[in-house]
Amino acid sequence: MAAEGKVTGQSQEQFLLLAKAARGAALASLIHQVLEAPGIYVFGELLDMPAVRELADSEFSPVFRLLTIFAYGTYADYLAEAANLPPLTEAQKNKLRHLSVVTLAAKIKVVALFLPEFSPYWDYLVLVTIMFPQCIPYSVLLEQLQLKNVRQLEDLVIEAVYADVLRGSLDQRNQRLEVDYSIGRDIRREELSTITRTLQEWCQGCEVVLSGIEEQVSRANQHKEQQLALKQQIESEVANLKKTIKVTTAAAAAATSQDPEQHLTELREPAPGTNQRQASKKTSKAKGLRGSAKIWSKSN
Repeated sequence: MAAEGKVTGQSQEQFLLLAKAARGAALASLIHQVLEAPGIYVFGELLDMPAVRELADSEFSPVFRLLTIFAYGTYADYLAEAANLPPLTEAQKNKLRHLSVVTLAAKIKVVALFLPEFSPYWDYLVLVTIMFPQCIPYSVLLEQLQLKNVRQLEDLVIEAVYADVLRGSLDQRNQRLEVDYSIGRDIRREELSTITRTLQEWCQGCEVVLSGIEEQVSRANQHKEQQLALKQQIESEVANLKKTIKVTTAAAAAATSQDPEQHLTELREPAPGTNQRQASKKTSKAKGLRGSAKIWSKSN
């Protein structure tokens, strides 16, 4: 595609150079060659040349009108004036049909949605721009391009895709062409004010979106600062609690080590009832020994 575009650019420049020196019939013949040349779909520079504009008031005005149709019009526009225009070759017909598909697909639907799920916080709204492909029914294309059947239409679209005029897919099940991208066509001078107004409205919309984004960033920074302050407060309370526990433990240990002799005495003194249990154990042992002695004496 890149190599083809480079060759097309070179051939277009060659035609422009030739058009500067051509006049009358030679210039009209050159225009026919441009309209038939593959890969050339923009004709604004050629129309702006003084020699070409002079054709509008000459006997070659039909050729000039044909050039303007290729620049701004469609195949339907040509058919409406075909009686007053030069006949088209098959290559010129296909090129004008390609340009007609581009005109039909020029409007891409853009929808701006406020979707909370795309936001880092659920209480914020984010502007999301979604572009949907333009769907053109086969019936509209067959009527506008004056084709006999779907097979011719699909072949024409495939040819346009390979020429990098548009990108999309053929939906044979739903009988429609889905266009994702198409080239730009020439613009009339009277359309510049409309384009300027559209761009200004777009810039205003961008400023509104930018203002909303800045507001969301500010709210997010405030939320972050609040969370950091809360974290520092918790860490400070934990540190104070650790200090309190450490001081309390040290005070308890210091209180225990003030009178070590009393602490040792308490450890040495037996608990109440301990002596009685030991005495009962000694008595039971003595009785056991005496019983065993009696048994021994009888056996003897």
